[in-house]
Amino acid sequence: MPKKHTYVLGINAYDHDVSACLLRDGEIAFAISKERITRQKHDTGFYQEVIDYCLSAEGITLDDVELVVRNCYVLRVEDLEERLAYEDVPEFMDEAERAQAAVSPLHLTKSNKVVTLSHHLAHAYSAFAASPFEEGVVMVVDGVGNYCADIHESGQLTEGINPLARESESYYRFKGTKLEPLKKVWLEPTRGFLSDEFFFMPGLGALYSRVSSYIFGDWNKCGEVMGLAPYGRPNEFKPLLQLKNGELEVPNWTAEFNRPYRDQNWEESSDLAHWEDMAWRIQDDTENVLIARAIWLREKTGAKNLCIAGGVGLNCVANGRLVREAGYETIWIQPASGDDGIAIGCALYGHCEILKQPRGFVIEHAYFGRSYSDQEVQDAVSHGLIGLATTKTKSDNICRDAAKLLAEGNVLGWLQGPSEFGPRALGNRSILADPRDAKMKDTLNSRVKHRQAFRPFAPIVLAERASEIFEGEEESPFMLLAKNVRPEWRDKIPAVVHVDGTARVQTVRHDTNERLYRLLKEFEALTGVPVLVNTSFNVKGEPIVETPLDAVRCFLSTGIDLLVLNDLLVRKNLLHSVLSPVLKMYAETTAIVRKGLDEE
Repeated sequence: MPKKHTYVLGINAYDHDVSACLLRDGEIAFAISKERITRQKHDTGFYQEVIDYCLSAEGITLDDVELVVRNCYVLRVEDLEERLAYEDVPEFMDEAERAQAAVSPLHLTKSNKVVTLSHHLAHAYSAFAASPFEEGVVMVVDGVGNYCADIHESGQLTEGINPLARESESYYRFKGTKLEPLKKVWLEPTRGFLSDEFFFMPGLGALYSRVSSYIFGDWNKCGEVMGLAPYGRPNEFKPLLQLKNGELEVPNWTAEFNRPYRDQNWEESSDLAHWEDMAWRIQDDTENVLIARAIWLREKTGAKNLCIAGGVGLNCVANGRLVREAGYETIWIQPASGDDGIAIGCALYGHCEILKQPRGFVIEHAYFGRSYSDQEVQDAVSHGLIGLATTKTKSDNICRDAAKLLAEGNVLGWLQGPSEFGPRALGNRSILADPRDAKMKDTLNSRVKHRQAFRPFAPIVLAERASEIFEGEEESPFMLLAKNVRPEWRDKIPAVVHVDGTARVQTVRHDTNERLYRLLKEFEALTGVPVLVNTSFNVKGEPIVETPLDAVRCFLSTGIDLLVLNDLLVRKNLLHSVLSPVLKMYAETTAIVRKGLDEE
């Protein structure tokens, strides 16, 4: 009789970036964010879709799961679910999801197999428990974590803290599975309108989100703030945050900041220079605080290894400076550092702390979705009008054929194998292009991605060639480090060089992504350049594609030249130009219907 596996399910529940992670014998079997399934960016609400995805991919049911661990930073999950029984909060549970919850054994459960974990502990476990280090320290910095009153685990430095204070920064030391908290920075309750408590919280991640709201009208556009920062003039604003005697100081947000983004043409706004200067200020302040915190942590503990999680861990420019300046031998950043990665931390906490199992799993790649069969690809390209608007060719060497098309200047949609978990497209759900063409950045921004012209694009590079092209010996498999492009290469790959001479690098090895590696080798053989432009396979405002049908729809509604699905090469044919208005209307109608269903 075959050995029975032990399954642990981790869930990030209800608020933004709902996600699930299924562990099989302590290793990640599958992980997915709800947005990839529902096609709603940062989707909130009940978590049935992500659980079903993971269980179906593994071929098991919930009865096969030994333990479920979940988190919601708003309130403890059981408290939030009890409130939702008598309070109508559609973004946490709409009518359709109430029907799902009514038949779910996890909703309002009293089972001792279902556990709630606090937010920063989940972030910490997502990092150290899947890192390559036996011992080291952990830095968790994000926008906002749980209330102090909702942290029930022992020893979490909650004594004497206001019960309504929230987590902002947490620092730990670890050895094996033992995690020791060293310092926590709390956000005291703030005064203001009921709807803007988070906006005025005086924390590092919260303030960065505040600037994101100010510049882009969306608290979750922190990546855009980072990309805009090099265009700003240094020191046009006084510091927005700084450390004094180890304590974070955040000056009041005053009427001086009276030019927030409103519904307008962003790039033609007379406030653009003002926003650029503010982006520079918050980015520089953030980097300086993080470096000071990391140095303090190293000096306090003598640690050689640093793990990073929390939403601020996605700031690859700050990460690059930490690698160069904080003095650690090795820094490891969890690829899903934001709240989608909470699901990983919950699951690993269950494995290590509750089931008392040793650590043995290291995240070496982020491809934790399911793969799609050739039959599923065929079904997608034959769906509705898609079959009439496209021409399909099966390739016997897709990497060779795709490399030739890229070298000829074509933009390719690229879907292969399991989808990536986290916010970065790492070569399985990517749009790829030739980095040698200086105009490619503008082409991608305007014709494909439909986003602002300042937004940079990332390079993927053969790991063994990376240090020849980019400064620094450390690898960057998760696209979480910004590196300086060596001067002699800047004119060779201009499409991936940002205005400040940097690039957000992803290094690729054969053993973690064989097909992407072979594509880079084929492109190098044709051009002498072991680099490609890599951007996420989506358009502005949409999640990265998950399924072949998602990919085909995105392909047909954008300026992407060709689409690669497994070994199938898909082209738009002459009928596409006739059918494209219908296809576009269908895509827009689908989006409107989805939005309407969410709001009902």
